[in-house]
Amino acid sequence: MLQLVIIVIYCLAMIGIGAWSRKRAGSQDGFFVAQRRGTLPFITGSLVATAIGGSALIVTSKLGFGLGLPGVWWLLVGSVGLVILGFFFARKVRGAALYTLPELAQKQYDHRVGLAASILIVIAWIGVVAGQIVAAGSFLSILGIGSGTFWMVVFTLVVVIYTILGGQFSVIHTDLFQAAILFVGIFAALALVFSQVGGLEGLKVSLPPSYFSFPLNPEFDWKMFLSLLILVGATYVVGPDMYTRLFCAKNEKVAQRSVFLAAFFFIPLAFAIALIGMSAKVLYPQIIPEQAFPQVVSGVLSPGLSGLILAAVIAALMSSADTCLLSQSVILTEDIFKRFHPSTDERKTVLLTRLSLVTLSILALVLALTLKQVYLSLMFAYTIFTCGLVVPVIAGFYKDKLKITPQGALAALIGGGVIGLIGKLPGLNIPLKSDLGLIGFAVSALLLFGVSFIARRNKNRLLSML
Repeated sequence: MLQLVIIVIYCLAMIGIGAWSRKRAGSQDGFFVAQRRGTLPFITGSLVATAIGGSALIVTSKLGFGLGLPGVWWLLVGSVGLVILGFFFARKVRGAALYTLPELAQKQYDHRVGLAASILIVIAWIGVVAGQIVAAGSFLSILGIGSGTFWMVVFTLVVVIYTILGGQFSVIHTDLFQAAILFVGIFAALALVFSQVGGLEGLKVSLPPSYFSFPLNPEFDWKMFLSLLILVGATYVVGPDMYTRLFCAKNEKVAQRSVFLAAFFFIPLAFAIALIGMSAKVLYPQIIPEQAFPQVVSGVLSPGLSGLILAAVIAALMSSADTCLLSQSVILTEDIFKRFHPSTDERKTVLLTRLSLVTLSILALVLALTLKQVYLSLMFAYTIFTCGLVVPVIAGFYKDKLKITPQGALAALIGGGVIGLIGKLPGLNIPLKSDLGLIGFAVSALLLFGVSFIARRNKNRLLSML
């Protein structure tokens, strides 16, 4: 009962922050990018809370449970991606002063690429939100009240309510608070579970030596590493949720420093979560891997402390879900609907964004109830997005030097995205399906440069005939 009380109080607090932010979120700048006033603590906290979502807790602890220390790579590839973003692109992204990633793609190329990017992101990021919803069901079912499905619905409702109320103002302000709770909660859980297993030495006695082989081991080879680095890590270099945070920063310096700080915080969190998963392997070897973190919370901690840890987890889940939902909704309204109805005024734009948020949350809930696994939901999203959009956007920053054309970017986006989607469609059995993520990424790069070369050659031929 104490756990439930803590969770209810926390959810009400989030809705309260959303209501408090409502007045400031009335304009497009307020609702979409928090009026671009984000300071270093707020942007850093938002990046950390968005990335270290409940789904990341589930997947990293699952990989720790099944693989050992190499499980940290689920988050460490994100840290690598953020370092690349910080060194090469963070200032460029903030300097563009846009609302969305598709707007950036359109600025780099043309309106066709912007529209294709919008559609791809809206489809792909439903999977990210679904991952948070599935994770919420797994964690909140610990309370022993209601089924996982019931909690998925409740979680979706709470996130939708406070995000609709406050937009980016509520997201940014709740994210900093959620990041702090998350950090303390994870390390408190690690300390307590370590006391049960005898610390690191106890783990070494109880687990196979391969669990402590790093960076790779027999169960986690170079192919798996490259898959995570490309399909997951690249979403931190180019990602609608990451770029939305940078658009909210008050200047380019804050954007870059926030990215570097977030990359640093990822490292201890990654190892702490993986070690919790490894400890669960010792204490509860019979459970399924995705239950590693929830089982530790319910089995090791006291009711009061487990309630606080659950609040930290729900904080992480809400932070990731609200950011992704809002990013999708802004893209659906600003980059798709208003493309065909450019005269829509500001008040109607904000209203349509709120309606889009509700619609997308329902679709994400349906996908969550269908897939019912966090890892599958996330890989559905990351594979489609990475295969289609990452290469064209990165190349777009240097399109003149690389001689990239809009035709090449459009072909890369559609070709790579479709291959990634085929590889992740449930129930479809085709040759090399498990490798289509990496194949799609390579095809995207080939189409980008190949079609650009053909387009330039045809243009030169046409000019020579005139």
